[in-house]
Amino acid sequence: MRTRLLKSSTFRLTLAFSGVFTISALTLMAFLYMAGTRALERQVWETIDAEIKGLREQYSQSGLPGLIRTIDERSEAARERRSVYLLVDRTGRKLAGNLELWPVRAENETDGFRFTLPDSPEMSSPQSPVFGADRPVLARAFLLQGNARLLVGRDIQDQIASQLVLRNAILLGILIMIVLGVVAGYVVSRWMLSRLERVNRTTRQIMAGDLGRRIDTNGVGDEFDELAGNVNDMLERIESLLTGMRQVTDNIAHDLRTPLHRLRSRIEVALMQNTNVMESRQLLDETIREVDGLIETFNALLRIARLEAGDRHSDWEPLDLGELARDVVELYEPLAEDRSITLRYQGNAQARTNGNRQLLAQAVANLTDNAIKYTQERGEIIISVDIRPEPTITVLDNGPGIPRELRDKALERFVRLAPERSGPGNGLGLSLVQAVARLHDARLELHDNNPGLAVTIRFSNDRHQTTSSINKAAARAA
Repeated sequence: MRTRLLKSSTFRLTLAFSGVFTISALTLMAFLYMAGTRALERQVWETIDAEIKGLREQYSQSGLPGLIRTIDERSEAARERRSVYLLVDRTGRKLAGNLELWPVRAENETDGFRFTLPDSPEMSSPQSPVFGADRPVLARAFLLQGNARLLVGRDIQDQIASQLVLRNAILLGILIMIVLGVVAGYVVSRWMLSRLERVNRTTRQIMAGDLGRRIDTNGVGDEFDELAGNVNDMLERIESLLTGMRQVTDNIAHDLRTPLHRLRSRIEVALMQNTNVMESRQLLDETIREVDGLIETFNALLRIARLEAGDRHSDWEPLDLGELARDVVELYEPLAEDRSITLRYQGNAQARTNGNRQLLAQAVANLTDNAIKYTQERGEIIISVDIRPEPTITVLDNGPGIPRELRDKALERFVRLAPERSGPGNGLGLSLVQAVARLHDARLELHDNNPGLAVTIRFSNDRHQTTSSINKAAARAA
């Protein structure tokens, strides 16, 4: 687990983000450190320049004796102010100040310079972070009349100490960020791996044959819960397809065994008996009808398989559901009249959707054929089309209907609710309609018509809006 954790993408990604953040923070802190250092140094130079200006004015007003007196006074207070002064004559003899010797580096310097002095109790304190170390000094030197020289400087030991504290704080902060990044990567990776391991464990159990297993969710609605929900829906679909396949196999064996036995028996009887031409023709006609029924069953299965594969999107077009329903009414009206059944259309002619005209017409025709088949004489069948709240097409009859507890079963393949399974049909009509509806992202709903059955194909508003957009685009192109 630990090896997988360190090799996980989440851990490496977290470390990468932590590294980028650390580098960015280090760059920012380095900039702030340099800016702060320069600001402190600039402040020291401004202080030195201010003191030089004051001493120049004193020298102009009082001459060399007044300057010596002023430097002596300031040197007495230099312990708190950390100022450095040295006034020497042309021979280098000290006239005033708290510095004993002229710095070697200052001999040829005409601008500001830096030098160090050995630490002394007069210029330092035990509370200083760099107590006992050489003290850095920033200074300026210039000539006075009579070749006297004056040096004015500032002890920057406190500034150096502040920079040291700031640098240590930056390094400590960088170290803390690195540690936090590693810890965060470990924690997040462990959490991610635990969620992924839950998915992997479930999939291994499913591959081992436990098709009823599902991925557990935390119920917080995050991305993992959404992924688990989608995978569970996919597993439900796969399980239902496998269950349907087993059921189809059983139903095929049951439904096709009888006609095949009849074919074999009929052919054996024909071979055993001396039949005339008329009897042979009659035998062949019955055989052809049996074979046509078998072919029709297999064609229906093939159509359902193609529909469930979703390979018919290329020939979709905007459709008027009202026009499609009227065409079906016109087609089946003679058959309904032969059964003394009233077949009529009612609805909204503006209900439109996007789909395959032939498949939707076949689905509505299957529903109409079933309604005619199960509606008694003098009954009524209505094909209704509406647009609110969604585009729908509904076939209503006043036949026996389907009990509520059997409606889901009626949509399965080869299911006929008659126990003897000897009536006309192969039990694929509603399965074909459901496959067509699913292909068009529609819902097939069965309800009571009191009396009778109401079968509705309910299309989504998104598809209706897509159709409207297609129509508008076509109008603009025209």
